[in-house]
Amino acid sequence: MILRTLLALTLAVQPVAAADLPDLGEVSRQYFSDQEEQLLGRTILRDVYTDPRYLDDAGIEYYLDQLGYRLVAVSSRNQQRFNFFVVTDPTINAFAMPGGLIGVHTGLLLAAQSESELASVIAHEIAHVTQDHIARMVAAQSQSQWPTLAALALALLAARSNPNAASAAIATTQAYAIQSQLNYSRDYEREADRLGYDTLSQAGFDPRGMEGFFGRMQRANRFYDTSAPAYLRTHPLTTERIADMAARSDAAPYQQIPDSLEFQLVRARLRAMDDSPQEAVRAAQAALKDGRYSSATAARYELVAALARARQFKDAEAELQPLLASKAASPMIAQLAGDTALAAGQYALALQRYEAGRRAYPEYRPLVHGLVRAQLAAGRLNEALALAERQLALQAGDRRLWRLAAEAHARLNHRLLSHRAQAEAAALSGNLLAAIEQISLGLKAGDGSFQELSAAEARRREWQEAEKLQRGRRQ
Repeated sequence: MILRTLLALTLAVQPVAAADLPDLGEVSRQYFSDQEEQLLGRTILRDVYTDPRYLDDAGIEYYLDQLGYRLVAVSSRNQQRFNFFVVTDPTINAFAMPGGLIGVHTGLLLAAQSESELASVIAHEIAHVTQDHIARMVAAQSQSQWPTLAALALALLAARSNPNAASAAIATTQAYAIQSQLNYSRDYEREADRLGYDTLSQAGFDPRGMEGFFGRMQRANRFYDTSAPAYLRTHPLTTERIADMAARSDAAPYQQIPDSLEFQLVRARLRAMDDSPQEAVRAAQAALKDGRYSSATAARYELVAALARARQFKDAEAELQPLLASKAASPMIAQLAGDTALAAGQYALALQRYEAGRRAYPEYRPLVHGLVRAQLAAGRLNEALALAERQLALQAGDRRLWRLAAEAHARLNHRLLSHRAQAEAAALSGNLLAAIEQISLGLKAGDGSFQELSAAEARRREWQEAEKLQRGRRQ
């Protein structure tokens, strides 16, 4: 899979020693400009979103965004744009990629024993980005005639029609990179540890979460004979690093930071997606019955989600009622209530629940998505389109909302505007060629006002210029 190959890049091209680095400014960007990094990030993002292991779940992604930007806000580059996403993979791993992309495996979300542990890993990855580790690495590679990260990624994308050739290229590069630079990568890891620790503390998390997570990983590694866990293969862990984390933790004042309810609900949602629907139901029922949970609210949430996934809607609704009657307040619970009714075909109830959820949590975008979906399902097309357009005026970067707007336009026979909305969603997913194709189809559709046609033509030219620039960097 493309995403699996891209993950290998984090291992294939490890950074060089801090002592051998050029300065962060002009020299490192001589070979890898901000614009090139963004172009590469867009290329990678396109394949992330089309890979079957990408977890397209708005609620979980929203949580990760909120957690990530809470950390970014106190980092050294709090104005930089990041894109956090989830990969369906049971291994414990997270990785940073060009363009501020940070991926988190579902295995890490489930293995973290506290929200502070999860935040410690994400803070570590944010530090890799804010410290220009990728740009500095590429600058050094260019001087030693290594393939740059850009060249590797773009070669892989070009080789999608021949996966064996791409795998062979990566294997060769990995062998050379590991032999030449594994020792050096520890300097970047120490730097990311130090900055990640400070970020974790300043963001209001328990800084001991870093020592707890990495210490547990180190202890677990003793039981592996020839292969370390995924995270340790891309992030070499040493006794020195663990000791440094422990020393910082010992010097910090003790504070007990409780996990958010959303952290527990995200993990419950992931467990409800695991195994077959029936197995997920049985596991959730057993955990709730035996009291094997850290949060009763999350345990019941898991059961409702599993029952809805198994299409046992009557039972799901019965289990949902105690959850709604409890004092637990979360937009994820409101979303689950609406989603359950919508999946059961109870459109009026779904509309009622989504609207109530939006009143309680106006900033929570997954509830907007749910309400638009419910309006479309109920045949209230003009209402769905009006809501989508109002929200897009505020959140033009919401690719899910653009797709819903495209559906509303299509069902209202707005051919140009439907293709335009599909094009916007494609561009936000990093696929400029698909965006150009869609908007070109819209311009040929034969409808649309003069203003709509002019705006679409201008947008096409903008994407064509961006794609030309991106294509030029591949040559």
